[in-house]
Amino acid sequence: MKFNATSLKKIKLNISFFKSLPAQEKEITLSSMITLCRMIAAPAIVLAMVMQAWGFAFFLFLFACITDLIDGYLARLLKQKTFLGACLDPIADKVLILSVFFTLAFIESPSFMIPKWFVWLVLFKESFLVAGAFYLYHRYGHLEIRPRLLGKVTTFAQMCFIIWLFACYFFHWSPNKTYLVLLGTLLILIITTFLHYFLIGLSWLETSEQ
Repeated sequence: MKFNATSLKKIKLNISFFKSLPAQEKEITLSSMITLCRMIAAPAIVLAMVMQAWGFAFFLFLFACITDLIDGYLARLLKQKTFLGACLDPIADKVLILSVFFTLAFIESPSFMIPKWFVWLVLFKESFLVAGAFYLYHRYGHLEIRPRLLGKVTTFAQMCFIIWLFACYFFHWSPNKTYLVLLGTLLILIITTFLHYFLIGLSWLETSEQ
């Protein structure tokens, strides 16, 4: 009963935190709408992949990647950085990349199959980091959402890898050695990024306890 009361109190504090945010921090800005377009594009890309429309999937995914560059630039240019936008941007990236990787792993493709273990690894990494962020926020009532350089590099590398795969599928290329090198490089980046954010979380946790 004590646990339930404590949990309820923390939930109320979290809700109070969101309510206490200034209106501009929760506003849907132009950059936020562009971010939402990236999330909306994900199911359309998956559908194109299932229908083997690799050219359409390629250009739609390329458009989604461009929005990832534009939304952050516009937020800085127009001074529209908001808490909502900071939350939506990484979520949109994860939805886009994970949906494509899962589809590549479970449909018949003309060139390379993404290993299922690789997809589960990416899912584990993203789920663990999101769960860790929620835990820290739930426990301390605040959380600084600030992407790190290594995280940005890993996201960019994943997007470039997917674009390269789409090009291989569309042009029926099968450069096996290049595929293995890129997959191995991406694997190293993903594991390194996971450990990097894990250590940051531990450091933040230790600092907050003091």
